[in-house]
Amino acid sequence: MPVESGAAFLLKVSEGGEPESFATVGGLRTTQVSLACEQVVVTNKGSDGWRELLGTGGIRSVSVSGAGVFTGSASELLVKGLALGGGLRRFELSFEGGERLRGAFQVTRLEYAGDFNGERTYTLSLESSGPVESL
Repeated sequence: MPVESGAAFLLKVSEGGEPESFATVGGLRTTQVSLACEQVVVTNKGSDGWRELLGTGGIRSVSVSGAGVFTGSASELLVKGLALGGGLRRFELSFEGGERLRGAFQVTRLEYAGDFNGERTYTLSLESSGPVESL
């Protein structure tokens, strides 16, 4: 697998419509994605001392965090509205190699910061709700 640039990682938010379209959340400088599956342990006295897991069990989730410079774009304002309202919206994560992850997420954290005479920055966190597709 070739090395990919971190700048080639994009977070997009659904603008709705049919067909569905996505707008890039502008100004992201850093991003992180975590794919997780909580395990269901089914170890019993017949496991001969070895831990056993239920292969199809567990809770799968995707967490996304990012930070960037606030530009006041329409997609950033949409994310701000989602953070205040607590609703779900479809997001798309795209990578330089063409891979994409798409699904419903909730904005669980949105923070703003700024220094005197400097740019205004933001940090956000998203948590998946329901299945996330790998396209």
